[in-house]
Amino acid sequence: MEQARLEFTDASGQPQVVEVVETSFRIGRSHGNHLVLPGTEVSHAHAEIVWDGQQFLLRDCQSRAGTFVNNERIGQRVLTGGDRIRADPRSNSASPQASLARTRTPAPRHQPRSATSGKRPLSSRVSARWATRRALAVCLFVITGVVVQAEPLNPATADRFARLALDCVHREYPNKIAHVLSGDADVRPPRELTPAFYGCYDWHSAVHAHWLLARLLRLAGNGPFAAAARQALGQSLTIENIEVELLYVRGSGRTSFERPYGLAWVLQLAAELHEWRDDHGAARWLTALAPLEREAAQRIKDWLPKLTYPIRSGEHSQTAFAFGLMLDWARVAGDREMQRLIRSLTEDYYGRDTMCPMAYEPSGQDFLSPCLAEADLMRRVQNPYDFAAWLTEFLPSVPAQEAPRGVGWLEPAVVTDPSDGKLAHLDGLNLSRAWMLEGIVTGLPPNDSRRLVLQQTAQHHRTAGLAAVTGEHYAGGHWLASFATYLVTGRGLP
Repeated sequence: MEQARLEFTDASGQPQVVEVVETSFRIGRSHGNHLVLPGTEVSHAHAEIVWDGQQFLLRDCQSRAGTFVNNERIGQRVLTGGDRIRADPRSNSASPQASLARTRTPAPRHQPRSATSGKRPLSSRVSARWATRRALAVCLFVITGVVVQAEPLNPATADRFARLALDCVHREYPNKIAHVLSGDADVRPPRELTPAFYGCYDWHSAVHAHWLLARLLRLAGNGPFAAAARQALGQSLTIENIEVELLYVRGSGRTSFERPYGLAWVLQLAAELHEWRDDHGAARWLTALAPLEREAAQRIKDWLPKLTYPIRSGEHSQTAFAFGLMLDWARVAGDREMQRLIRSLTEDYYGRDTMCPMAYEPSGQDFLSPCLAEADLMRRVQNPYDFAAWLTEFLPSVPAQEAPRGVGWLEPAVVTDPSDGKLAHLDGLNLSRAWMLEGIVTGLPPNDSRRLVLQQTAQHHRTAGLAAVTGEHYAGGHWLASFATYLVTGRGLP
């Protein structure tokens, strides 16, 4: 479906945003609606916005006062750009109303900053765009983009990626642990320290290898890898194992353990299981994982208010990529607090960035692009027209058409020694650049002239990145299949 959101100004004059992510979005006076409107003229179940697979429809739910589009009372109406919607017959500005528009949001993106820190206080950063939705004066409904569907998953590809993960999820050595010792008792093998996630060379790779297995089981559960994948997930994701994982991460000196990258992948694993919970095995694994999921989410919520600046690296510490995983999880899990926090900090950290130096990329051992990851995050929180304008300032080097030589705007990175774990990071960079570029395309208006070159550049990186997912060297074999799965299944796309 297309993406859309409601933008409105509340009674205090503050801009607010509600994303329309359901295929049936209910509007009315009762608290059970997705958007609650005040006033006795509004019925408890007043209207709904429906995505029918091709277009948005506005339906009146037999409301007392009626639903109006462009001052005409409707029973059902296809919504198009510029339509103004009201929930009562009055025409004054105080009545609840909305407009379907393909225009930039008129409200300012940023609130005033404090004089002491240069940043808005967290309380205002979190709440500025999400103050009470009941005190509405005016609403603006905006179509925010067209969903790009991932290609059907090739069964042979799914089996190959799954086998790479199965080869490492319970392979304890070699192992690189980021381990704070508080005494002799902490000197133990990885399988005892973290019994769920001790394989795949390091903790975060073990986490996203389990995500890979869950993802492929959900999408291609009849493949030849399925039985082994279910057995592996069942072996790792037990209540007992997760209890020990919790004890480990809560240990002395581990406040920053796997933050933010590993914690974000825990949430991504949980998101996959949430979406697959109608499967008996997935529901059981989600129940077992839930304490670690809650711990990861809370650690992030505790940390982010203290994070004065974003982290713009090309490796594990980067905040932009982690924010994308966190926000996607929060939407699936229904964690509105996390959604508000990530959205607010995204605009606060990145909303006024300009002239990102793509010429400085990549660094020699990047597996994430600082510039593209930021753009891929921003498209998650802006409508296409705001995002297009932001991208023009942020990446002015993106051309409007493909270069004649056919290479694209950005050339894939070259790995000279795939057996070197750090140098092999660049194979992952090609994969992540591909999905970030595809994500950026989905965030732009359909007629944006940059879409073609971005798509072509994404394809070049996709080809180069997937060719490196061979498992020949464990330096890349223990993690590249997860990145490849994220790409080919369109996991980050709307």
